[in-house]
Amino acid sequence: MAGTIASMTGFARAAGTTGAVQWLWEIRSVNGRGLDIRVRVPNGFEAVGEAARAALSKALSRGQCQLNLTLTRPEAAARVRIDESLLASLAAAVARVPRPAGVGPATLDGLLAVRGVVETETDAGADPETLNRDLAAGIDRLVADLVAARQAEGAKLHAIVGGQIEAITRLTQAAEDCPARRPEAVRARLAASVAALVGAGGLDPDRLHQEAVLLAAKADVREELDRLRAHLSAAGELLAQGGTIGRRLDFLAQELGREANTLCAKAGDITLSRIGLDLKAVVEQFREQVQNVE
Repeated sequence: MAGTIASMTGFARAAGTTGAVQWLWEIRSVNGRGLDIRVRVPNGFEAVGEAARAALSKALSRGQCQLNLTLTRPEAAARVRIDESLLASLAAAVARVPRPAGVGPATLDGLLAVRGVVETETDAGADPETLNRDLAAGIDRLVADLVAARQAEGAKLHAIVGGQIEAITRLTQAAEDCPARRPEAVRARLAASVAALVGAGGLDPDRLHQEAVLLAAKADVREELDRLRAHLSAAGELLAQGGTIGRRLDFLAQELGREANTLCAKAGDITLSRIGLDLKAVVEQFREQVQNVE
């Protein structure tokens, strides 16, 4: 089992300072049926956010990702600028307009209150082009760190899932070797069942033969064991192959669970039933783990 797999769970952050602006990228990734990337950036940085989404889409195949960008700007003093040309034009225009009776001349404070005459400017704290370039570089680091985190978690998953496949294989072999499956044990259970039917009376020999055949078919778990082995072989090959195998492993987990349920239902012996229940428990643990595999 030399293949490598990745988990869909991971966290990464990238921070830096551009001029007087401090910025922080953070991303959290959890399991999901497909790839769902949600981006939250301050107003005016939508283009940077879309570039980050594109970079993540190239690096990941599955998972729900929440990406956030936080900007911290310095508290700069506001600068006031008066549009003197506009103010002079307004003053000249007002002087040319005849004043109705009772209306006083225009005052400076009144003219300054006109929209556009006075503008307030604040220092952005960083050159926009330089800031965008640094944010893009931060995204590159963030994506690389997230991929590394998911691969590190995937290495742990690889060992866990591999151990569970081995446990299911051992239980399948235990069911194969169970004394209850030996021909003499099956015949003994059939004889007891037929004897009970005979004791009930009213059954002809043909009916007894049919019942015996049905009981024998129900007691045979050969097909379930064969399918369990086939699914286990496929799961082992996928794990050895590695890559984005989560969906296929999830499908195999469902098939393993179906066969384990059928084996339990057909087991006519307490020992085989216990093996089947243990098998179901490990298969369920296997299913839960592979749902985190990308």
